[in-house]
Amino acid sequence: MQLKNVEELFFPDGILYHKEHAWAKKEGDLIRVGITDFAQDQLGDIIFIELPAIGDEFDGDDEFGSAESAKTVSSLYMPVGGKIESVNHDLEGSPGLVNSDPYGAGWMIMLKPYDLSELECLLSRDEYVSLLKDS
Repeated sequence: MQLKNVEELFFPDGILYHKEHAWAKKEGDLIRVGITDFAQDQLGDIIFIELPAIGDEFDGDDEFGSAESAKTVSSLYMPVGGKIESVNHDLEGSPGLVNSDPYGAGWMIMLKPYDLSELECLLSRDEYVSLLKDS
């Protein structure tokens, strides 16, 4: 499978990005988290997603699960610290949603953050794209 150039990938405005290719979107007092278009493209066709249990707690940068493709298993990292409030159970039967709609139906977890100021350490769309181009 041919990987896409950074310019061919989608990175919406209005969300924040983690250096380990997760995205975070504030929704009320919760944060919705998934992996970026870049991450799903690098993995290829995702065949299994391992997610945490509701109530689990993590610090920012902690591993919260994994995504498995035919090529590899990749760790998933918390963009900010918090307590898991919800997981996307649709991914159990349809992990490919992460490939087809990484910012929508392919979201992974909702968390209640410990400290909203941690969001300030995440990257804007332009900063994230710049990081990808420089690597």
